[in-house]
Amino acid sequence: MTWAKKQGIALTYIQPGKPQQNAYVERYNRTVRHEWLDLYIFETIEEVQEIATEWLRTYNHERPNMGIGGVTPAMKLKMAA
Repeated sequence: MTWAKKQGIALTYIQPGKPQQNAYVERYNRTVRHEWLDLYIFETIEEVQEIATEWLRTYNHERPNMGIGGVTPAMKLKMAA
């Protein structure tokens, strides 16, 4: 919060009990939990970072997302450019 204030960034919070106000983040967090975070017992932070990086690469470049027309996020970004 201190960093955000120094940068002139106003933090806006969702109302308690209203996760639908932040639906995209909630959906992403659920996907992360179910697809890799709950599947491993991590020994080091480096291991978490390695698995997270590989999962994110797969998520953005190989896995079609039906919410954006059955293409990967990377493909959607290229189409928007």
